[in-house]
Amino acid sequence: MKRILSILVVLFQVAFVAGAQEGNWSGKLDTGSRTLTLVFHLDGDEPSMDCPDQAAMGIPIKVERNATGGISIKIPMLGASYEGMWMLKQIAGTFTQNGQALPLTLSPEVPLKRPQNPVPPFPYAQEEVAFDNGDAHLEGTLVLPEGWSRATPVLVMVTGSGQENRDEEIYEHRPFAVIADVLGRAGIATLRYDDRGVGGSTGEVMNATTIDFKDDALAGIKLLRERFDKVGVIGHSEGGTIALMLAAEGEADFIVSLAGVAVSGIETAVRQSRQALEDTGYGKDDIDTYCKAVEEACTVRVHGGRMPFADELNLPDELKQNYLAFIRSIQVPWMIKFLSLDMRTLLGDISCPVLALNGTRDIQVDYESNLGALREGLPASPKNHVEAIEGVNHLFQHCTTGALSEYRNIEETISPEVLEMMVNWISGL
Repeated sequence: MKRILSILVVLFQVAFVAGAQEGNWSGKLDTGSRTLTLVFHLDGDEPSMDCPDQAAMGIPIKVERNATGGISIKIPMLGASYEGMWMLKQIAGTFTQNGQALPLTLSPEVPLKRPQNPVPPFPYAQEEVAFDNGDAHLEGTLVLPEGWSRATPVLVMVTGSGQENRDEEIYEHRPFAVIADVLGRAGIATLRYDDRGVGGSTGEVMNATTIDFKDDALAGIKLLRERFDKVGVIGHSEGGTIALMLAAEGEADFIVSLAGVAVSGIETAVRQSRQALEDTGYGKDDIDTYCKAVEEACTVRVHGGRMPFADELNLPDELKQNYLAFIRSIQVPWMIKFLSLDMRTLLGDISCPVLALNGTRDIQVDYESNLGALREGLPASPKNHVEAIEGVNHLFQHCTTGALSEYRNIEETISPEVLEMMVNWISGL
């Protein structure tokens, strides 16, 4: 009997340890030059890792556990691993990448608060819809306000770059769901849909460009015109650029651009590179040298010629490696098209009303240059409204610095003032 009890105790301990290593665990990795937050999602059949400070989410991982509390995590995409030991309320271990081993202690994640995420019951109807653009099949949610009719204004919602779900979900923030909820309560209909390769949507992704995503949104517009007379577009980031494109083509009756890019893709890439190096603490000479090389490489990628070689640059080795990684990134079809875009050439063709908002603390899309381009390029109209929103980041959250690392920790999903501004502007058209 005593032996059986011992076996039962061992089995209980194994089950307890395995259960203790489930859920979400996070820790701070000190690389020497900066500290990165790593979050491991250990539940389910598809465990993953996030690095919020680098806006990297859903990185696949492989997890193995042993009976004594040990946990081994492989991160093939990064060529990295983590070996740890469960110690009551923490997992203590070592993170290894490129031969460098660094201590990393993980603690259970505190549940994130997202007070703006919509909670039923809703005073509007929601209808699941589907539409196609060639081989791409898109599935989404149509919000229908109470008492809606053909005269009800409706908007197609277009997400930013990267594959995103219909709510544009990031760190449990669901900005498009929040916007759709607020607009629905104000009598404004919306259609939000999963990007290609996400949820129920399918279609070519690897070779798709902004033009393909614009045509996906256009297919949504055509679906809505079967039931509504006044169809607009609301787009965030790349979606804001797509909204401007559709307006210039005469396909939208009104548009809302949230942090949309109006200047050239090359200018945007250079600005983002400069911002990233400044935030990391590099000196002016290194930043200027690196950004000049990035600008030349982007220009060559679009117009042809010879790109600067990394060995020709008077830069620290780590920046030379970063430059090589950037060169590889601009071989992707989406990036090539992005670099060639310059919405300033199309703004004069826009005749529908435009609401364009950018945050003053947005470090991804510079508000001054982009809003300046819109003010200068859009035809004069009393219905147009172009405004910088003070103190908000790329997601339109009130923030301290605008750094990507803040997105996750801020409870606010989107500024209530921005939501109110959109409702009032659309309602007044």
